[in-house]
Amino acid sequence: MGEQVLDLSARETSILEILLLRAGRVVSKEHLATHLYGWGEEVGDNAVEVGVHRLRKKLEPIGINIRTIRGLGYLLDKPDAS
Repeated sequence: MGEQVLDLSARETSILEILLLRAGRVVSKEHLATHLYGWGEEVGDNAVEVGVHRLRKKLEPIGINIRTIRGLGYLLDKPDAS
């Protein structure tokens, strides 16, 4: 498999790191928000959703899938061994 460089923002990189550390397990939106934003920082209702959406669009072309598990959070599928 060839190497590909992804142009990710700091926030997208943080989201990916959290999802990679918990690959195969659901990560709640609240967990992501807690780790992405500092205490007292105003967070819009859809800030995490927007970050995940942007990251998803960059990862899907290379075969990495972030699934939304309605009511629970996000799941980074473990890549196939192929």
